Amino acid sequence: MTDSSGFDLGALLEQAQAMQAQLAEAQEVQANTTVEGSAGGGKVTVAMTGTGEMQRISISPDVVDPSDVEMLEDLVLAAVRDAATQVAALQSSAIDGMGLPDMGGLGGMLGG
Repeated sequence: MTDSSGFDLGALLEQAQAMQAQLAEAQEVQANTTVEGSAGGGKVTVAMTGTGEMQRISISPDVVDPSDVEMLEDLVLAAVRDAATQVAALQSSAIDGMGLPDMGGLGGMLGG
């Protein structure tokens, strides 16, 4: 299906379908992958799927100090951020592994 300019629409469609299949596979892998963020030397941990869904938060009893709730809040926040950073790296590596051309973040549409 080549038009008068030599553009093969059929090949483009096949390529788009292959990319869609690769993307679906990458999304499934991410959904089934769990990363763990931690803070306070592992005293607070957060498990999150590769899609960013939190699975669990674990807090060691020895960091629970009723007189210093702010420290515990900071540890939980740091662990969540650590896990989120790992999720972003996982997602980035999945996209890089698809062999897509660099599109410059699609002009910033993807936040890049």
